[in-house]
Amino acid sequence: MRIPLFRKGPATCLFLCFLCAPLAAADLPVRRIPDDSSLRTEIKDAWFTEAPAQVLGRRQQVRTLNSGGRIQVRIEEGEREFAVVLAREWNGGRESLALVQRQTGAAWPGWTQGSWSLARLKSTGEGLRIRIFLRSDPNAYVQFRPFTADKCLMDVIIHEAYLVDSLPLPLSFERLYTLPVEEALALAGNRFPRRYFEPNPGDYEDVSRFISAVRGRLSELSFRDDGAIDENGRYVFIESLGEQDGKSGLNCSGFAKWLVDGILRPVTGKRLAVGSLKQRFGGRGSSFTEVWEETRDPFFGLDWIRNLAANVWTELRGESFGTLEEFEVRRWPFSETIVRETRAGSPRSYPGHLENAGFGIEGLQPLLYTLAVDEPGRVYLAAVNTEMGPPATADNLRGRPRMRQYFHIAVLVPFFNRYGNFQVVVFESAEETRFSSFRARYPGHYVNLVRIPVERAFNP
Repeated sequence: MRIPLFRKGPATCLFLCFLCAPLAAADLPVRRIPDDSSLRTEIKDAWFTEAPAQVLGRRQQVRTLNSGGRIQVRIEEGEREFAVVLAREWNGGRESLALVQRQTGAAWPGWTQGSWSLARLKSTGEGLRIRIFLRSDPNAYVQFRPFTADKCLMDVIIHEAYLVDSLPLPLSFERLYTLPVEEALALAGNRFPRRYFEPNPGDYEDVSRFISAVRGRLSELSFRDDGAIDENGRYVFIESLGEQDGKSGLNCSGFAKWLVDGILRPVTGKRLAVGSLKQRFGGRGSSFTEVWEETRDPFFGLDWIRNLAANVWTELRGESFGTLEEFEVRRWPFSETIVRETRAGSPRSYPGHLENAGFGIEGLQPLLYTLAVDEPGRVYLAAVNTEMGPPATADNLRGRPRMRQYFHIAVLVPFFNRYGNFQVVVFESAEETRFSSFRARYPGHYVNLVRIPVERAFNP
């Protein structure tokens, strides 16, 4: 599959890095975020409980904490509700501040680590939710909502996925107006997944070197349908194993093999054989799909990535690691995702891993975020799939049936850079592309993932 090329110059690279995630070099462990509860106590009556008409007329102000940090108190107004925002001053350095100001128009973006906001109804002034950013990332926050007179609900949301959904806590919503954040989090105990707000950038040095090494070799490659490099270094066609004529190149499958050969070859001294990667691997399909294996090859992409992963783990870690149970991703830590095609962005249940399909692409980014935290030093081969063929009708019972087919392969590299920002690098079809483009290209599709370890040396 031919993919549009993503080219980056120095200025473009810096800007796109910012778009992927804000710069968070000065973020602290959650317990060390300077407390602002005394300020919230001081302004509670004037901003949190006062009549909406009075609050909406207030001008923004800048206050200084006992720790020395500054907070801008302001109003953000919507159609039915408004938010009282306690925005921490950006402290990531002058260079990153310039980027933040260009993107948000202010040095107080509202999602700097420690920022706190209360959403209220315009009509009644009722408190709707409190949102707290524990990292300098607009996509990672903790949220509290009213429940009963003496209980509130806690959500933990990472890239629009609910890692904690509606956890009851034994205190009133209004008590959160002045309660230190750490005390509120402590009430959740081990249900609060603290580790997802405290990634260690040092854990991703090998991954960063791997990304740089792959980027440094992309200029040697070009795309060709059905193309791969065999164990002897020849450019061949995957289907026939015959040598390519004319301009040589790789397709998405051949490129994934090239990348895996780059990991294995410095250790084993050889490349993988193309034919071995086409063999069936593990359970997939049914008696219905069996008769179409030859003519439609619906599981080619799935078998290909499984065979690649099995070879990597067996060669680098031992035979016991080369099993499907060890390298295929089948667990997910969240229950819902926020669906943006609805006006309000309402949550929808997320089914997680499905046999013969993998994960719905709408949950892929939060899944990769959690995988990057839980399993640093891993790269993921992704087999994209969907149902293909005409819908079943009375006139089409004897024709080509509609069935799930794995038609594209990509290499996904989730990591936290030296600033602590989460990013996903995508390599596919001998090129680097944007993750946002990859995800938007396949709405409603599924992705099966296998993990492979990253080694220090890369030489395909």
